[in-house]
Amino acid sequence: MKKILVTLVLVALVATACNLAGNTDPTISTQQDDSQMEVIKPMGEAAIDNTYNKQEGVEVIYFAGGCFWGIEKLMQSIPGVVAATSGYANGQSDIVPSYEQVVTGDTGYRETVRVEYKPDQVSLDALIFAYYHVIDPTTANAQGNDVGTQYQTGIYYTSDDAKSTVERVTAIVKERYVDFVVEIEPLERFYDAEEYHQDYLVKNPMGYCHIPGDEISTVTNIIVDPGNYQRPSDETLQATLTSLQYNVTQNASTEPPFQNEYWDNHARGLYVDVATGEPLFSSSDKFDSGTGWPSFSKGIDENTFVYIVDESLGMTRTEVRSRAGNSHLGHIFYNEGLSPTGTRYCINSAALRFVPYEEMEAEGYGYLLDYID
Repeated sequence: MKKILVTLVLVALVATACNLAGNTDPTISTQQDDSQMEVIKPMGEAAIDNTYNKQEGVEVIYFAGGCFWGIEKLMQSIPGVVAATSGYANGQSDIVPSYEQVVTGDTGYRETVRVEYKPDQVSLDALIFAYYHVIDPTTANAQGNDVGTQYQTGIYYTSDDAKSTVERVTAIVKERYVDFVVEIEPLERFYDAEEYHQDYLVKNPMGYCHIPGDEISTVTNIIVDPGNYQRPSDETLQATLTSLQYNVTQNASTEPPFQNEYWDNHARGLYVDVATGEPLFSSSDKFDSGTGWPSFSKGIDENTFVYIVDESLGMTRTEVRSRAGNSHLGHIFYNEGLSPTGTRYCINSAALRFVPYEEMEAEGYGYLLDYID
């Protein structure tokens, strides 16, 4: 029976991409010392994480997003994150997990990354949106090439404040999907993974990562923090937006061409999401496309956009929505000859508010002045 069990474990090890690289060094012990059970200390009311030490000015959140190597690398790349640690979260309470146990898929543990960050440098909103930027929230027990319960996606929090933020941001993201299977739960327990898993993609730059490099690069170059532009309640939006603005941003309506506020606006300044104030476009990247709607060759920060396949009206197009507000903005088109970049963001004026260059500082957008020619 023992030989059969060992054989099954070895098969499981070969079956996942994470494992293939993980076992390249047979001299590294992957066994956990049972004595660590004696040093576990409670965190909050219920959660345990025996290697986490709370630092002043530093908060913590836990992300499960498939193979932990990629999520660790992603989070390490974000300014304001001070530490990212690969580990195992929320499995069976009677198991102190090792990689050989977790990879069987029978322990309930998720490959998870503990993320410690400074909220005065990066918001929890930004980290959560970055996480959703790189995962598939519609697939259970799998991400990329990795399949198994250990790869189930999840966000695990340790405080009421974090819970509130996670649920608020997740509610926005869920609006974009029919199916949504990400676990949103309090952290119950977390154990550090073996040392060879820590900083794996730093030690092995060519190692397996299920997150494309360009997605990590996009997140690394974050300019606009969504935590500063939280979406108001629907009641507030109905009270503050015009009927046209509300129908465009919340119901994906389209305003008529050549009969909208900004299609021929040539003033210097910033275009922001009318619902949240999140900065989107610079006047420097606006051009006349001849379509009758505001057109832009690029945005200020690629992270502020969400792209969704739109098959309405008998066409297949790519809808553009705002990150923090989930406002319908318009559509994006490629290989456009009039655009300096070949890309055209065709945007509804009703989805935008224009902030003149002279007023940007007073309105809190002074950090973006250099993006306006």
